[in-house]
Amino acid sequence: MTSAGKRPVDLSATSTSDTIKRRRAHLSPEQDPQPEETEEEEEAAAQLQPVLASAVQDDSDSDSTGLRLLGLLLQCAECVAMDNLDDAGQLLPEIAELSSPFGSSAQRVGAYFADALSARIISSYLGAYSPLTPLWPPMARTVPHPRLQTPKIKSFRITGLGPSAELLNSTGQRLAEFAAALNIPFQFQPLEGKIGNIKDLNQLDIKLGETVVVHWMHHCLYDITGSDLGALRLLTLIRPKLITIVEQDLSHGGSFLGRFVEALHYYSALFDALGDGLGAESMERHTVEQQLFGGEIRNIVAVGGPKRTGEVKVERWGDELIRVGFRPVSLAGNPAAQASLLLGMFPWQGYTLVEENGCLKLGWKDLSLLTASAWQPSE
Repeated sequence: MTSAGKRPVDLSATSTSDTIKRRRAHLSPEQDPQPEETEEEEEAAAQLQPVLASAVQDDSDSDSTGLRLLGLLLQCAECVAMDNLDDAGQLLPEIAELSSPFGSSAQRVGAYFADALSARIISSYLGAYSPLTPLWPPMARTVPHPRLQTPKIKSFRITGLGPSAELLNSTGQRLAEFAAALNIPFQFQPLEGKIGNIKDLNQLDIKLGETVVVHWMHHCLYDITGSDLGALRLLTLIRPKLITIVEQDLSHGGSFLGRFVEALHYYSALFDALGDGLGAESMERHTVEQQLFGGEIRNIVAVGGPKRTGEVKVERWGDELIRVGFRPVSLAGNPAAQASLLLGMFPWQGYTLVEENGCLKLGWKDLSLLTASAWQPSE
């Protein structure tokens, strides 16, 4: 097979807008997508242009390989969108040859998207596919501690929820080491399970006089919550002093090709950010990419429809929190200043932090990756 690094590279050949036009030209009137779906795809295609442009900034061999890889991924996604599974499968060997989970950011992204496309093709042949369970999911945490008007913290305890006791214990160990470095009295309570499935408040071991804060890494791709209604019920019962929620700035609906392009843009930036902060030999980075982001990409690309997470989930948690008696708390001002100070402690230059409507948005080179918001009881 000819090396992609030796091929002439034509940026126009990898234009996603051209890809969409070619796909529509092959469709019969009955198969032609609705105008709004095409507009969504074209908007997503425009979002990918910075990724294509960034592939031509380094040495020529690396440039052409990364650009060729992105073009092949888009061609394969186009074939899948057209239900042309044979042609899609024929592109996978060259994609695999150019990809590597230990290579450049483009090669690493290519490896996980190739795996997801392969799973999508197989599932399309079989006619069914089940959502994935993450090996290393984010956790919901309840954080009881003495009242915040207290001049000095006397004790600090985190209850971490997750599906694996082993991972919870390792997380607790890392947090304990961090707390010791700050000279903070600290306890970690692992609780295997999902926050929405907790029936007995005694499991949280909340003591009289403690102030409770809930930190929630909300994730649409994994069912780490359990019952959404159960989670809301629990929050209304414990009435935490503060709820902080971190969400990915990535949509998971819409047409397959639009979803694919947006995800490719998002994870290209995310892998680029990790590669900049952690070296090529970092096993910590590889573990996160393989066990967490690889599973996310699979669930976006390989599993379609509203039940990608295993059940239809709440889409707007802010609206639901307002409904059950919470109100937003602005993170502008001092919280934003502290976050900027913390971000400045790291040597990574590509990250951005923007305050928008009381929320904080963490981005990489102007692409927003995560949004953090805060909530407290209305009364």
